[in-house]
Amino acid sequence: MVSDGIAEALAGQQQTARRFEPDRVFGIVNASLVLLLLASMLYPFLYIAAVSLSSGAAVTSGRVLLWPVDLTLAAYGQVLSDRLFWIAYGNTLIYAVGGTLMSLALIVPGAYALSRPRLFGRRVFNFLVAFTLWFHAGMIPFFLNMRDLGLIDSRLGILVGFACSAFNVILLRNAFEGMAPSFEDAARLEGANEFQLLRYIFLPLSMPAILTVALLCLVTRWNGYFWAMILLRGEEKIPLQVYLKRIIVDLRADDAAAARLAHASDYSFETIMAAIIVVSLVPIVAAYPYLLKHFNKGMTLGGIKE
Repeated sequence: MVSDGIAEALAGQQQTARRFEPDRVFGIVNASLVLLLLASMLYPFLYIAAVSLSSGAAVTSGRVLLWPVDLTLAAYGQVLSDRLFWIAYGNTLIYAVGGTLMSLALIVPGAYALSRPRLFGRRVFNFLVAFTLWFHAGMIPFFLNMRDLGLIDSRLGILVGFACSAFNVILLRNAFEGMAPSFEDAARLEGANEFQLLRYIFLPLSMPAILTVALLCLVTRWNGYFWAMILLRGEEKIPLQVYLKRIIVDLRADDAAAARLAHASDYSFETIMAAIIVVSLVPIVAAYPYLLKHFNKGMTLGGIKE
């Protein structure tokens, strides 16, 4: 009797093991794919960092793959000693931070108004906002519009011309519409007006969505290149991305600079470009944990969700 019970228990364990075998295989395959995807995303960053810390001769000869070769900070010294680099860095901070604040100043009240059922012509306004996601005037009309407004070669043109995005407005509008109406009803019973509702109810409870929009605006502004290159003429106003383009194009076209770099063993075109890229990533990498903390804080704010 005891041996029969043991045999049945062992048989049951074998059947359970066979039943969970596909799940184990799926877990292994899934983990392998995730690791492969992670490696494909991290390798470019590690390679750029390795190039920026390697000697120009090592990079030119193709000896740098993942780790720095002939470790040196010569490329960073060359970049940080350039006055135009600091000007471009300051301009990028102005365009990114100032542009993000200006975008939020327009997007938040606009999305809140479009989320209110009492807004007269709400459907028409929402349709017009969504329409710009499908159709837009194009590059030439936009450039002519900026020219006629006197925003060519102007920092204000970069800040104002790209302050509002229909996608971000719709994203935040949907977040406001998802708020439980019980909050609004309770606040109105206390005599709150629309501005007080937005400030004390909708903004705190929608902070994750607002910070998501802020992060999208910040990254877009920080990486802005094309229109800054088209609209800005003076070197004193260009952002970091345009500065990097000029390093790549103009420095290669400069015969004297090319000859000087050719005889330099500590740095090269590639190491200088890599150093600029690494330095330009520092603010975004530093800001991300701070924003992530606020994401978590916003998600834990009390409230009744429908």
